[in-house]
Amino acid sequence: MKLDAKIPEGDLSEKWSKHKFNVKLVNPANKRKYEVIVVGTGLAGASAAASLAELGYNVKAFCFQDSPRRAHSIAAQGGINASKNYQNDGDSVYRLFYDTIKGGDYRSREANVHRLAEVSGNIIDQCVAQGVPFARDYGGLLDNRSFGGAQVSRTFYARGQTGQQLLLGAYSALSRQVAAGKVKLYTRTEMMDVVIIDGKAQGIITRDLVTGKIESHSAHAVILASGGYGNVFFLSTNAMGSNASAAWRAHKKGALFANPCFTQIHPTCIPVHGTYQSKLTLMSESLRNDGRVWVPKKAGDKRKPNDIPENERDYYLERKYPSFGNLVPRDVASRNAKYVCDEGRGVGETGLAVYLDFSDAIKRDGEDTISAKYGNLFEMYEKITGENPYKVPMKIYPAVHYTMGGLWVDYNLMTSVPGLYALGEANFSDHGANRLGASALMQGLADGYFVVPYTIGDYLSQMPYEKVSNDHAEFQKAETEVRERLNKLLSVNGKKTVDQFHKELGLIIWDYCGMSRTAEGLKEAKEKVQKLREEYWTNLKTIGTQDELNITLEKAYRVADFMELGELMIDDALNRNESCGGHFREEYQTEEGEAKRDDENYSYVAAWEYKGENMQEELHKEELNFENVQLTQRSYK
Repeated sequence: MKLDAKIPEGDLSEKWSKHKFNVKLVNPANKRKYEVIVVGTGLAGASAAASLAELGYNVKAFCFQDSPRRAHSIAAQGGINASKNYQNDGDSVYRLFYDTIKGGDYRSREANVHRLAEVSGNIIDQCVAQGVPFARDYGGLLDNRSFGGAQVSRTFYARGQTGQQLLLGAYSALSRQVAAGKVKLYTRTEMMDVVIIDGKAQGIITRDLVTGKIESHSAHAVILASGGYGNVFFLSTNAMGSNASAAWRAHKKGALFANPCFTQIHPTCIPVHGTYQSKLTLMSESLRNDGRVWVPKKAGDKRKPNDIPENERDYYLERKYPSFGNLVPRDVASRNAKYVCDEGRGVGETGLAVYLDFSDAIKRDGEDTISAKYGNLFEMYEKITGENPYKVPMKIYPAVHYTMGGLWVDYNLMTSVPGLYALGEANFSDHGANRLGASALMQGLADGYFVVPYTIGDYLSQMPYEKVSNDHAEFQKAETEVRERLNKLLSVNGKKTVDQFHKELGLIIWDYCGMSRTAEGLKEAKEKVQKLREEYWTNLKTIGTQDELNITLEKAYRVADFMELGELMIDDALNRNESCGGHFREEYQTEEGEAKRDDENYSYVAAWEYKGENMQEELHKEELNFENVQLTQRSYK
């Protein structure tokens, strides 16, 4: 299989504008003759469904929540990047492009990233027009703050609830199209499989999560905007319902899965409190604007933070990275938090935490100013921990947050299966080996509002107006396979719950394929996951039937996919004999403990093709060509 990314010819700054002119169009009258399925109604899905419907296409939108407003995009806190240079501090489209390429440790496509930087400003204009209440400065203009991996202020924000406000904007646009009859919205409905006919994606199989009814839906094209796979770790900042099944079903039907080992550990999360926890809570990266990260200089220092004098504190990020300080990228901040805790200088009961201290900022700017910026985050922290961060430093520790890997897509955001698109965190395209903070919302909305509405027309213009009937044999076959898989899960009748298996899987992946990896550890992890998956199909305990509301069955279906995906993550990490971004192989590091890339041998996208039931995967490589940036060792000093 030869991977064709369909990157346009020409100068980097002109590729997107020329491509928009060169793609085939569907005239307004003919758009009404096409139907598009959108799976997922977070920022990427809701914006895509609303935009396509606004253009005239007929859209079916599916979400497993009771409302699109409950999509996990709502949990994003800190902000959204855009290169408007409102601060007049030297920002530009090219600087945003360069920071993103560098932040991803030179493992993403130049063309995709530059397009993202180009359309970023349009996103802000769109959202302001929708009424998104971005923060404003004293003069009434939109305010910006800094985020990791950048030396300019380009992050637009709405206090600590930016994702929620942006999602409400996209939801309002979606609701308008639902009311107009251009979008048919299916809630509490989960995609169970993709249907491929004549080599093209032409529909999906769904299950009504309340009644259990299995249904077929045909369309001219299918868009997956179903989020990432961070919950393979069990403990993560993701909502408990977030899962990888839509993308994994597509993978098993022929869509390549790219860079699965590229997962992001966020440095600013509330530490684990006990084995009873089912998820972790994020404290926004924006807090590192005003909060200073530190630990005691001496190992084993158990004094209360306010009792430790200034000269006995190690502000280790400021010490090691004077240029960026506390605003180094997430992978760098996370690894350094692990290092100081490994040295015995971690704080709290477990020793797996560091301090995030706002005392200097409060003295400088006043408590009211800090509250205006971060008040809801401080309230959330106090409710969870019982400590007042205005009075004592927050305790934070890294946790799984985002996945840079995902379905392989070309420049048009189409997967290797014609007619099947992937947007937002479901694809791999824009972040390389590490995502910069505030870039997830940027990518999701760029894909949905400004990329796929152009590129999907190029495909649909070549499709017949008549769509495949739901009665086609391939739909019937896929429905039968879904029912058989559900029955198989219910028939095991073992002794261990889904959550028990999920926790075991997550701990294996975290211990061996988390913040750091080794070849020896990865090989051991692969054996452990294989044994766990064998046990899953012989000792799983589920209850109820498939013809009713059955949350246990939902989990069982998703965890079965996590078992397979977890093994592919390990294989990908074992194959990539280098360190880059969030993929840190201990064998490959500089003398200073930083990630050491191997550009000669690993400057490619690893795209895996599913080849059979025994987790046989074939590796395909998309070579990354850098014509506009020079590959250098990342430095934030």
